[in-house]
Amino acid sequence: MRRAEAVREAERMLREAGITEAALDAKYLFFHVTGLNQMELLLYGQEELEEVQYSRYQQLLVRRAAHEPLQYLTGEQEFMGLTFRVNPAVLIPRQDTECLVEEVMKYASGKRILDVCTGSGCIAVSLAKLAKPEQVTACDLSEAALAVARENAKLLEAEIAFKQGDLFEPIEEIYDIIVSNPPYICTAEVRRLMPEVREHEPWMALDGAEDGLTFYRRITAEARRYLKPQGMLFFEIGCEQAEAVHGLMQKQGFGNIVVKKDYAGLDRVVYGTLE
Repeated sequence: MRRAEAVREAERMLREAGITEAALDAKYLFFHVTGLNQMELLLYGQEELEEVQYSRYQQLLVRRAAHEPLQYLTGEQEFMGLTFRVNPAVLIPRQDTECLVEEVMKYASGKRILDVCTGSGCIAVSLAKLAKPEQVTACDLSEAALAVARENAKLLEAEIAFKQGDLFEPIEEIYDIIVSNPPYICTAEVRRLMPEVREHEPWMALDGAEDGLTFYRRITAEARRYLKPQGMLFFEIGCEQAEAVHGLMQKQGFGNIVVKKDYAGLDRVVYGTLE
């Protein structure tokens, strides 16, 4: 089969399976399998697709048609201009989380930073690479997630200390900044998410329990023991959680609390200073 025809066939297959970005996903998977780019597809689209590549392409298309996330099929996702490895052990990095990293970067130079619930390591690695901190430590309950985070740190040449445990359980040091993108979706809402998310991404990285605030309560209550005076706590939040998280932080002695919106104009980041 010719290359251009294979891509058109793939687009039809994905569209019939209800994939929203069928044309884009068909091309991404084609480029992933063949190593070609858009210009090469235009120039050489009438050439025959190698049989081995066609077979591999079809295997990936079947998985995408079953709503397996594109990023798990290609094994990577771009975040903050860096390419991160991902697999089903970790949440796929989102653009919304870049807003969190950008806010932390304003205060991170020369500071000791702890990333709680690190997942793929996208926050910790981005800060280590882009913000010139003194030190970055990252922790997660999942050893499988930490394996991915360690791989990303190695590939991107980021110096990070990784620790495994439940939130602050493995932490002994004191930091200038604690940052976290914890599970914050209500359990009932997780069940209503699109199949790419609810059926493939790790529930433990999504499920914030009944009201979505369990991890914010725990982290705000425990963070003060691991922060220097005037240390800062940063959270990514669900777009309707700003008021609740603001109140939790205030109750635990944080002041100068700021709420920042994401690129869509929705509340996405809350941070404050330990008074």
